[in-house]
Amino acid sequence: MLHFLRSATLFIAATATFHWAAAQSVALSGVLGSKALVVVDGSAPKALGVGETHLGVKLVSVNGDQAVIEIKNQRSTVRVGDAPVSVGARRDPSSSNKIVLPVGSGGHFMAQGSINGRPIQFMVDTGATSVAMGVSDAKRMGIDYLKGQPMRMGTANGIAQGWRVKLNSVRIGDVEVYEVEAVVGPDMPFALLGNSFLSRFSMNRTSDQMVLERRY
Repeated sequence: MLHFLRSATLFIAATATFHWAAAQSVALSGVLGSKALVVVDGSAPKALGVGETHLGVKLVSVNGDQAVIEIKNQRSTVRVGDAPVSVGARRDPSSSNKIVLPVGSGGHFMAQGSINGRPIQFMVDTGATSVAMGVSDAKRMGIDYLKGQPMRMGTANGIAQGWRVKLNSVRIGDVEVYEVEAVVGPDMPFALLGNSFLSRFSMNRTSDQMVLERRY
């Protein structure tokens, strides 16, 4: 039985560190007609028309809620509401196999990632059987959890309703895992990165960081 966190005060705003070389982070905050509101490396949104460039990022096309951008002859598709993509630099080949997480205050390991392409913050929980998230996050992820398998789950406030679901993908940095079992239940301040994800990696934990390397 999955046990949820007993207090929202455990929330720590920490950020994972990943291994890629000088790539630019690009997100799409909105679309205004034929223009896209592009966010580069966390800067203020910039309205770009097709063919225009901002901070080295060129807008190639706009279609609905998505856009194609180009950096140094590399193209990528970004969508409104999705996690930022990293484009335009040659990556360390090992980066798609390794995740390095720093310890946050309180001794918890946190990670910024995405579920089904939508951003979410995780806390590593080696005692959790599955990836877990609250109902509000599941809705934001576009997960139709009510079609999942109903279950009863223990929480700090007693027994609560939950649902077992399967996620199309879970991504942290350059590392993406597909078809991941998960549980949706009462709302939490962040999602739990449980063993349905962690078991696909070998884990090396020290006092100040956790290294996950993909198993083959």
